[in-house]
Amino acid sequence: MSFSLQDYLEELRPLIDVDCGTLTKEGIEVIANQMEQKYVDLGWNVKRIDCGIAGTGLEVRNKPEAEQIDVMLIGHMDTVFPVGTVAARPMTFDDKRAYGPGVSDMKSGLLNVVYALREMDKETLDKLSICVCMNPDEEIGSLHSEKWLKSVAVNAKNVLVAEAARADGSLVKARKGMARYRLTFAGKAAHAGNEPQNGRSAITEMANWILAINELTNFESGTTLNVGVVKGGAGANIVPDHAEAVVDVRFWDNDEYAAADAKIRAMAEKPFVDGVTITIDREAHKPSMVPSEKTEALMAMVEEAGQELGINITWQEVGGGSDANLTAVLGIPTLDGLGPAGAGFHSADEYLELETIEPRIQLLKKVLTKIAG
Repeated sequence: MSFSLQDYLEELRPLIDVDCGTLTKEGIEVIANQMEQKYVDLGWNVKRIDCGIAGTGLEVRNKPEAEQIDVMLIGHMDTVFPVGTVAARPMTFDDKRAYGPGVSDMKSGLLNVVYALREMDKETLDKLSICVCMNPDEEIGSLHSEKWLKSVAVNAKNVLVAEAARADGSLVKARKGMARYRLTFAGKAAHAGNEPQNGRSAITEMANWILAINELTNFESGTTLNVGVVKGGAGANIVPDHAEAVVDVRFWDNDEYAAADAKIRAMAEKPFVDGVTITIDREAHKPSMVPSEKTEALMAMVEEAGQELGINITWQEVGGGSDANLTAVLGIPTLDGLGPAGAGFHSADEYLELETIEPRIQLLKKVLTKIAG
């Protein structure tokens, strides 16, 4: 089957020109309906998954009765962009790149999976049990789809995530783990002029926490904690009874993160300011993705496939998390970045390298063929 870039871009456009930021259920539903129809047309079984306030997820199988899954393919339907983004900058393209919200993160990845499966011969597909999962909330840590994805992944032998390849074409072999905390500090208000001694400052407590959290950072091991958002108080003349901070944590070592988590929770038991209480809410968590021996064997297979296609396969370790983190921690060989190359993720500068689209479709086909063999 000959590849038509023009046809591909025409099929990509309706996936881009939809406001489908996380929790924008109406937009997610539009994407889910489009993707469902593509697989129904292939004759595959599609199951819609209720992911609560995040909307619909899709679980697509060529052999729905199979207990074991040879390859699980994962992609997400949400973007980070608010309603109104598509009206301001719908999909465009020039000779080299396509642009638009989610064009590389990761609508082109979703479409590449469809193209690869469309083009594979029936004999090869019949040797494989394949499950494609598309979730609606990856951009907020897959809070509402994690349990479902893991329940599918435990039956999978291999996981391939179709997030974008890096700008230089590299695939992703490792991703840092991440966690996000919302810390709420409750003190006691008092007039700052008349009776400050009767107050209990939530902001003073928060300030002490910021310094203590900064001390938990270890640049050598890659565990970093960043207090990125703070707010509190009602006026300069009032001892503040409320403050809030949001903390981002990134790490390679899951055990080191667990130790940091324990220290943060222990701090709440012994406030710096007597009379202030602290509530800790971990809003997101993904363990780190670190290659195992089985993953390295899968990497070697991908490199061999690339060599046969004339594609130089390189690998990167990246700081951002994805759904690959969720499956790798289960001990399942997991690789990421199987989509076309792009960059500028989460910004108005996001782009997709057009010349990488077809080669990455062919690479995915070749890897699936090798797994089948």
